Amino acid sequence: MLFFATLKHKMWFMRKFLALLFALVSASAFGQQTENIIIITTDGLRWQELFKGMDPELASDKRFNQDDSALIHRTYWAQDVAERRRKLMPFFWKTIAQQGQIHGNRNLGSKVNVSNSYWFSYPGYNEIFSGYADQRIDANDYPPNPNTTVLEFLNQQLSFKGRVAAFGAWEAFNRILNEQRSGIPVVAAYDTTGGTTPTAEEKLINSMLLSSHRMWAEECFDVFTHHAAMEYLKKEKPRVLYIAYGETDEWAHGWKYRSYLQAATQVDKWIKEIWNYVQSTPQYRNKTTLLITTDHGRGDKNKRQWTSHGSDIEGADEIWLAVMGPNTPALGEIKQSSQLYQKQFAQTIAKLLGLTFTANQPIAEEIREVIKR
Repeated sequence: MLFFATLKHKMWFMRKFLALLFALVSASAFGQQTENIIIITTDGLRWQELFKGMDPELASDKRFNQDDSALIHRTYWAQDVAERRRKLMPFFWKTIAQQGQIHGNRNLGSKVNVSNSYWFSYPGYNEIFSGYADQRIDANDYPPNPNTTVLEFLNQQLSFKGRVAAFGAWEAFNRILNEQRSGIPVVAAYDTTGGTTPTAEEKLINSMLLSSHRMWAEECFDVFTHHAAMEYLKKEKPRVLYIAYGETDEWAHGWKYRSYLQAATQVDKWIKEIWNYVQSTPQYRNKTTLLITTDHGRGDKNKRQWTSHGSDIEGADEIWLAVMGPNTPALGEIKQSSQLYQKQFAQTIAKLLGLTFTANQPIAEEIREVIKR
């Protein structure tokens, strides 16, 4: 009798163990794993540089190379395209290309486009975050965004309330993300960080920001945005964080190709720093997705137009997308024919977190390829 009781107990234990094991395997394979998301944009970075590295024609052109073609070639040139792009953005091509997905190499048939008809910043950022190409938004000085962004939607959810934040180099993000209505803290351009109780690090960042050279009236250098965002990430541990870098666009508008390339490399280094912190922190490790993109493209067919964008510049609607995280299959550089749109990013952000983004405006469907089923 004791034998059968013991056997029955062992069988019961084995069934429980197998059920638990199956649940864990199922959760790992099919369940929701992304608990946090960090969205990163670098304004106006062309897909041409991301996928092909430095452009030797632009680097050799005295109108653009800042009288230092030799430095550009010494730093970024390689005959092989794969090596050339690794020199420009090594983290993208050594880590994201191995562990995530990179869309937008049009030479391989992978296309990503904006859907709005304007092809400049405010309409692009609205499209990224609202999931809707709103034709009313036709200027960079447009008033506070009438559309609900996915960040505002997430901040309305009980498990995300008060755990969503944004940091951007450009002052317009206060309007694009409608800080006043959404309740999301937005630290943009020359806004100081840390609120009423800044840390010593935040006080130093604020002091340097406010005493720094103002190269652009409405935009600070990316270094201040980055370090303020990193300090917030470490101190507040948000579940959703948006970081918007801007120098890639500003240096391009200024016809400064060397500075444009250096800004792209610096953003790549900062993304690496963010990822290393994420993977070294228990709250974030293996539970956080990075989604990286840009608001618009730039000209290329006419090389002089690389400095510009807008609906009159051919190719300025051509962008790219990179995603890396526990929900995203590691497909690397997408090499098959495909067509994605900027308006799909908002719902993708929500779906990665296990939610469905709803609002009064129309919202495009998610990109299913980046979400593990």
